[in-house]
Amino acid sequence: MKRLSWLFWLSWVACELGTAGWTYGHGFAGARFFPATLSTDDPFVADEFSLPTISSIVTPDDGGTRDTEISSDIALRITPKWDIEFGETFITLNPSRGKAVNGFDNLSVGSKYEFFENDEHEAVVSLGLDVDVGGTGSKQVGADTFSTWTPALFFGKGLGDLPQGLPWLRPLAITGLVGVALPSSASTDGSPNPAVLQLGFAFEYSLIYLQEQVKDIGLRAPFDRLIPLVEISLSDPLDRGQSGQITGTVNPGVIWSGKYFQVGVEAVIPINSRTGNDVGFIAQLHFYLDDLFPHSLGRPFFGGNK
Repeated sequence: MKRLSWLFWLSWVACELGTAGWTYGHGFAGARFFPATLSTDDPFVADEFSLPTISSIVTPDDGGTRDTEISSDIALRITPKWDIEFGETFITLNPSRGKAVNGFDNLSVGSKYEFFENDEHEAVVSLGLDVDVGGTGSKQVGADTFSTWTPALFFGKGLGDLPQGLPWLRPLAITGLVGVALPSSASTDGSPNPAVLQLGFAFEYSLIYLQEQVKDIGLRAPFDRLIPLVEISLSDPLDRGQSGQITGTVNPGVIWSGKYFQVGVEAVIPINSRTGNDVGFIAQLHFYLDDLFPHSLGRPFFGGNK
């Protein structure tokens, strides 16, 4: 776990600062706050840090293997609309037959540029690129020896601009992504490495928005800070004889958001037997660095002041 140790001090400082209050520094388009989603990446450029994200599901490999992952991700803004992102995951594979193995997955390096935002219509669109750096992880847990490049389009849209006659729909929002994972090698040891279409969607109903922008229905803490949501994550191989072998999950859950951090938990429901054999889970503690450290770590390196 040495590659994660340099991040632990951030989580300690964040926990010491508490949760009271609210700010407008992270994930906003107009009056709409978009939380950082657990299973699909959100469209916002922000200074943010997840530690830990813990997930577990039984995959069909070797007659059923418990795949448990502990990951961390950090994103830092270079300019107000452009960031750089790093992620690392520690994996434990526990097969129904045989010995459990563990190790790090490949290092993930990415960047995102937010090129469109419309506050009136609570809309945002970004372009991003993620690279899984081949050979930086452990072969024991299936880390690839080749790199994978994934360009993607990200979007978010709140329904707060609906007519006033539809008040109960206005707290709804959707975020999503469309990307293609492109391997740097066509095959490994005779096994094909296809390009893979990546699709992700999150359907959110913000009780925060309901209370603050539509109607105060008298919710009290902690319920006034909840955002129920359903995420859908799909992968569809496109070529090299793998076309049509779709995998994916549907993840219903809830996020609680405070001033400095959020906590989220979701069930992970496989869409088919190719994906998994049982319902899993994902849980995350996520920090808003732009609100925690507005004059240092949580500000853009260039062109912005908090």
